[in-house]
Amino acid sequence: MTNDDTSGDKGFVGAVANFYAALARQPMDMMKLGLNSSNQMLGILSSLGKQDVAEIADKRFNDPVWDSNPAYRVLKQSYMAWCSNVITWIDGLDLEHRDTERMKLLTGTILDSFSPTNLLIGNPAAMKKTLESGGENILSGLRNLVDDMVNNEGMPSMVDRSKFNVGENLGISKGEVIHRDELRELIQYAPQTDKVKGTPILVVPPQINKFYVWDLAPERSLVEFLVQQGYSVYIVSWRNPGSNDADYGLEDYVKSLDHASEIVTKVSKSPKIHVAGACSGGITMSMLLGYWAAKGIDRAATATFLVTILDTDGAANTSMGLFANLEVLSLAKQMSRARGVVQGKDLAKVFAWLRPNDLVWAYWINNYLLGQNPPAFDILYWNDDTTNMTAKLHADYMGLLETNGLVSGTAEILGEQIDLSKVSCDNYVLGGTTDHITPWDGCYRTVNMLGGKSEFILSSSGHIQAIVNPPTNRKAKFRRMDDVPSDPEVFVKNSTEMEGTWWLHWSEWMAERSAKEKAAPKTLGNKDFPGLCPAPGTYVLQEAGKP
Repeated sequence: MTNDDTSGDKGFVGAVANFYAALARQPMDMMKLGLNSSNQMLGILSSLGKQDVAEIADKRFNDPVWDSNPAYRVLKQSYMAWCSNVITWIDGLDLEHRDTERMKLLTGTILDSFSPTNLLIGNPAAMKKTLESGGENILSGLRNLVDDMVNNEGMPSMVDRSKFNVGENLGISKGEVIHRDELRELIQYAPQTDKVKGTPILVVPPQINKFYVWDLAPERSLVEFLVQQGYSVYIVSWRNPGSNDADYGLEDYVKSLDHASEIVTKVSKSPKIHVAGACSGGITMSMLLGYWAAKGIDRAATATFLVTILDTDGAANTSMGLFANLEVLSLAKQMSRARGVVQGKDLAKVFAWLRPNDLVWAYWINNYLLGQNPPAFDILYWNDDTTNMTAKLHADYMGLLETNGLVSGTAEILGEQIDLSKVSCDNYVLGGTTDHITPWDGCYRTVNMLGGKSEFILSSSGHIQAIVNPPTNRKAKFRRMDDVPSDPEVFVKNSTEMEGTWWLHWSEWMAERSAKEKAAPKTLGNKDFPGLCPAPGTYVLQEAGKP
């Protein structure tokens, strides 16, 4: 594995200490901030918000009342001016670049918390609802608040969990668990066509989420779609680890995944398989592909990387989203050493506060100010159904990310040096235009790392919606081009926008690289790997913290 030493970097604690030291060295800058902000706000007030002030697009202020009402107009412009001045002030402090970005993260969270839209009187939509309902929304909001304090650890609920049950209306594609070890179950899905492609597909979900994002409700399930397209589909369902599993690391997961791939070849009677990984599952899959290349194992027909970043060199400086996520994972590493696992719920909270407007305050407004119930949406339910990650696996991932081990050549697995340029199968790489977790230009770097011919798809969606993009989504579109350039900006300039979902394109792309069709199997598994229980299996039903 890679060395995960952070070279003495003290993270957010050190950044805050350096920030106060910079304040002591530059006291006049803070005085200028106060004077400039006061003068600007006086100008806004005296002009009733008609002063020429630079405004940024912000959906919190989309209500027309923010422009038509003088009081709300003044409030909006004053808030935006204040936020802009504070961020400009931090940029001007004598800090290292990484400390500046850390302080902007922290300060941005505080500024977002002070948005007038988070208060009843400062939110035109909430005030209108109060007048129309005679205050009923306030009573409903208080009931929601009390319920969240008791049942959701004080965080605004993102989803109505009562509407979903895994195995009942989520993860219901027919299949069987055909193998189980201490880390994962392997599920084989039942065919829905008379003939199947000669090359099966093995799906590798991320270890920090449950697998059924691939098998949501009917007509939104990628598993269902692939089976209907004539593919033999196998998927890994990772076990939710507890504190006793702290020492399971990336090597253990790769070894388990390697064994799962062997089982797929034996059950399907196909020497080659398509492999597809998403997010951290894509990282694990890349290590397996590198191990196969080093050992001379020719098992991969194709490799698909969905919203996965393998090359982090410079990405933290070019993408605020990736920088923020790396910072959170670094903080979580300290917590995991004490507990043995990174608690899924805790990690979800921290990630939510990285995007508080979308993941905290939007639900605060909906649930408490407007008095509405949280939405019943399958993706939000899946996102809230968190899992743990072992301390060793988390440290191994951080070692790869911090040292950029898959590019620097320091990555090792199962005694083999990993060189992804020796992975010669064709590869399919997907990024999302609005992905805040794995920004698309970071995903794009993968096409320059692998040895086979690359296909890059830029989906017009975010992190999860890039995967859950069924043909029923009439707004779906994506960009592609025949010969993928090394520069993502060249791709954007020269690629062609295609209407519809990338699912259909991916299916056709894999079909061209599959062995000829054969009769669909009558039963699942075989005598060596018989069905153990119906899909979705048992591991997916484990709750975080209850291994």
